[in-house]
Amino acid sequence: MGNEKQRKENFFKKAFREMGENAKEQHKVDKANFKAVKAESKANFEENRGKNTFKRAKENAKEYWNYAKLSNKEKRELKQKELEKELEDANVRILKAESRIEKAKQERK
Repeated sequence: MGNEKQRKENFFKKAFREMGENAKEQHKVDKANFKAVKAESKANFEENRGKNTFKRAKENAKEYWNYAKLSNKEKRELKQKELEKELEDANVRILKAESRIEKAKQERK
């Protein structure tokens, strides 16, 4: 009876320790992602500095206005096309990853 209690305590200690370690790892990843997004935003800003002219703002406004004038059906169709493209891109990435997995498995043999 005491042995089972000991195992349960060890199980929970181990589980909480692993959760803490995982949280620390995730925190590191989150910090790195935040820094990456921040750096990318700054890079975008620097690349576009001086290029945001009135002409470009007008073009962007016209593009938005044209989108706003679309009917709901047209907006849904446009959104569906975007989703299909994203799905296609994701499937391509999956295929590439699967081929890398197979390649890695073959190299191990």
